[in-house]
Amino acid sequence: MKAAAKGFTLIELLVVVAIIGIIAGIAIPNLLNAVDKGKQKRTISDLRAIGTAIESYAVDVGNYPVSADLATLKTLIDPYMIVNIPLIDAWQNPMQQQSSPLAYTIYSQGKDGTGSNCASGYTSQFTDEICFTGGRFVRYPDGMQQ
Repeated sequence: MKAAAKGFTLIELLVVVAIIGIIAGIAIPNLLNAVDKGKQKRTISDLRAIGTAIESYAVDVGNYPVSADLATLKTLIDPYMIVNIPLIDAWQNPMQQQSSPLAYTIYSQGKDGTGSNCASGYTSQFTDEICFTGGRFVRYPDGMQQ
């Protein structure tokens, strides 16, 4: 008589591998969505910080700073109104800005780094722009993002 072999059968191993595959198939998309959501929140926080610095400048000077780009704006408000102005968003794309003595808009072009649609409303895509104008968000994420 042979001694009983110890170990797992092929069927048991296949069941375990299938269960791990199903769990990974569910978890990985949720993880990627959570990472993008975190980047979106960081970008929103950076836009709010820049907007607050611009508003502080306007209170002190009497008008908004006028600049061609964010790097030039940095020379006007850094380090007086903000310690270190972020020039790129969380997706490593450059932040955008438009300004005049009476108004300003700062925005992130989103995950894909393209576009300049700062129309009012909410976004549902990570690739949509996030826009901060005149002390408030005019284009912002709301609801489930894709």
